[in-house]
Amino acid sequence: MPPAESGVVLHADKIDLVRERRLLLDQVTMTVLRGEHWALLGPNGAGKSTLLGILGAYTHPTRGAAEILGHRLGRVDVQRVRTMIGQVNPRHPLESARTVREVVLTGVTGTIELVPRWTPTGDDLRRADELIALLGLTHRADARWPHLSQGERGRTLIARALMPDPPLLLLDEPATGLDVAARERLLASIDQLRADRPDLTTVLVTHHLEELPTSTSHALLLREGRVLASGPAGEVLTTEAVSECFDHPIAITRHNGRWAATAGPA
Repeated sequence: MPPAESGVVLHADKIDLVRERRLLLDQVTMTVLRGEHWALLGPNGAGKSTLLGILGAYTHPTRGAAEILGHRLGRVDVQRVRTMIGQVNPRHPLESARTVREVVLTGVTGTIELVPRWTPTGDDLRRADELIALLGLTHRADARWPHLSQGERGRTLIARALMPDPPLLLLDEPATGLDVAARERLLASIDQLRADRPDLTTVLVTHHLEELPTSTSHALLLREGRVLASGPAGEVLTTEAVSECFDHPIAITRHNGRWAATAGPA
């Protein structure tokens, strides 16, 4: 059933992923509805980015079924599905000195570089500037990639991912390498984006609870490729569940909508 009718944007049903005889994902099940904002959390090597690769139609599960925006992997042209997904990877492999505006415009063509002889339309340029403003980068629109901070690059990549107006946005550790101020600006931008687009569905990967925006609605904890807990964020992100997930006593607190984790019992 198409997501517009069912409200289901992502559905993974008991998916396994085996690579080089290693079981990286083990019977993972999750359902994400339109307008929900999920966080995938777990220690390094838990399978978070691996699962995100399946949700982004870049990897097929070895066993089980994965449906993305109403399309089942293995029965659909994945290139077509990928055009409906905004992907944000802080390790974006751009090598040339493009401006913020030019990088955002590559979201129209889904390429790393500007396509030769391709000319953006007036609507493309207006939308790029609107998204640049939304992400707080208007004053840096003409700044070139090598001269951007890591935080500015992260916000540029979110604007780029939103250019095709996708119903689904996937963010793979978007706060990687950011200092506290840059992280807070990035998270505020994500919160504002979610408020402005109530139908947008997002999945964010991290292993730091401090990197979760206040708008996070649901969470899934992964450990060694298996789901330990999944559901509304307030029910999943508990001291007991997070401590089990990271195999260490971790006290979880929440203040003004933000989570914090400290070693030791609450």
